[in-house]
Amino acid sequence: MHTWSSFNEWFEMMFIRNLFLFVFSIYLFSAPKEDLRLWPKSAPGEQKGEVEPEAFIPPKNISDVVRLSNVSIPTIDIFLADSNIANGTAVLVCPGGGYNILAYEHEGLDVCEWLNSIGVSALLLKYRVPRRKDRKKHDAPLQDAQRAMGIIRQNARKWNIDSNKIGIMGFSAGGNLAAMVSTSFKKRNYPKVDEADGFSCRPNFAILIYPAYLVDRKERNQLFPEVEVSADCPPFFFAHTGDDHVPSEGSVLLYLALEKAGVEGNELHIYPFGGHGYGMRSSKNFVSKWPSRAKDWMSSMGWLK
Repeated sequence: MHTWSSFNEWFEMMFIRNLFLFVFSIYLFSAPKEDLRLWPKSAPGEQKGEVEPEAFIPPKNISDVVRLSNVSIPTIDIFLADSNIANGTAVLVCPGGGYNILAYEHEGLDVCEWLNSIGVSALLLKYRVPRRKDRKKHDAPLQDAQRAMGIIRQNARKWNIDSNKIGIMGFSAGGNLAAMVSTSFKKRNYPKVDEADGFSCRPNFAILIYPAYLVDRKERNQLFPEVEVSADCPPFFFAHTGDDHVPSEGSVLLYLALEKAGVEGNELHIYPFGGHGYGMRSSKNFVSKWPSRAKDWMSSMGWLK
């Protein structure tokens, strides 16, 4: 005899299954025009068998997210803006996931779709996760992101991109990665591989959404020393909330450091509520309006012309 509880369990199971199939079908139908492998051979420092095979993990329930795990072959998925509205700007998108997985949908695919809608080409970075043994958490991902920036500039004319209008955007750990790329561009984090590494890996602007690992969670009074701010850094846009378990002080202190260094054009938004990991999802909290604020900022800086 069936009970309401068993029926509800069955219904939830079927809903999650169908949701996964729906999301996966969206991914297939929104597949980029090109999936470009970053490294001609294995990525720097990679050891064969160090991580399990790459896996696409469906959401466990309605509030869960799509995850991509065990990335050992980093790529960029290329979503070029429609030529009728393209403004020449491009953004390298870095999903979050604690440097252990990639939140590939709501901090990746959805972001690329939004960028395309405002005429911006999007390059979705699939960087190496989880954290590699005996390496800094951002070490391998920084190599991937720097390499990606060079490849984008190398292919700028081919992809109808202005090489002076290439930004980077990151969420949570991806926000940390975006910050590291935007402050560590004077030297590559790996030996030169080919001509792509002769192009600058400095972003022209950075958009950080609830960036992680910028300050100690207890002390919260200074940036970690690896975040080296200088007058040569690009302008930043920040969106964070006061109730985020990832301290918003990281965004505030990085904003202040940029201002002190003389970097012009920075914009900081600290909202009271919204938590962490919302990505592009709408909610009752005003922080969900951050895409509109980021669009306004990009427009005011001239990148949407």
